[in-house]
Formats: sequence, structure tokens, C-alpha cells
Amino acid sequence: MNSMRSLDRLFDPVGKTFSIRTAEAIAILRADPELQAKMEEFARQSTEGELSADDRAEYSALVSANNVIAILQAKARNILASRRKKS
Repeated sequence: MNSMRSLDRLFDPVGKTFSIRTAEAIAILRADPELQAKMEEFARQSTEGELSADDRAEYSALVSANNVIAILQAKARNILASRRKKS
């Protein structure tokens, strides 16, 4: 969890630059259905110990990217919530 807090701190200046339009786009960002299905299959294979080395590397990269996206989405949602409070 410390790595997530560090990433959150690292991206704090980035989040402060989001316009409302950018925040809205980031807040709704989702993987397309094909990629989502691939990630779910990787998760299943990982749990079963069935991932190849190449798939493990790809899965790890996807998990890392998802962590970064989750942090940016939280920052985007905070910006949008703050704007709603001011309205």
C-alpha cells in the first residue's frame, strides 16, 4: 500500500492541472470489453498458477497501469466533486 501512497503523491501535481473536461474524461475511462476480458482471464490464470512468463509480464504491466489510472480517476473525481460543491 505504501507504493500506492507514493504514486498518489507523485501524481498530485498532475491532478491539479486537470480541467473539468479532462477530469470528466478520466473519471469515466474504462478498458474496452476485449481488454477487460483478457485481464479477467489473466487474473484467473494467475490464481491458478497457469500464466506463462510473457503473460505474467503483460498482466503485471496492466495491473500497474490500472493502479495509475485509479489514482488519476480519484483525483479527477475529487475535482468534479469540488466543482459541484461550489455550484
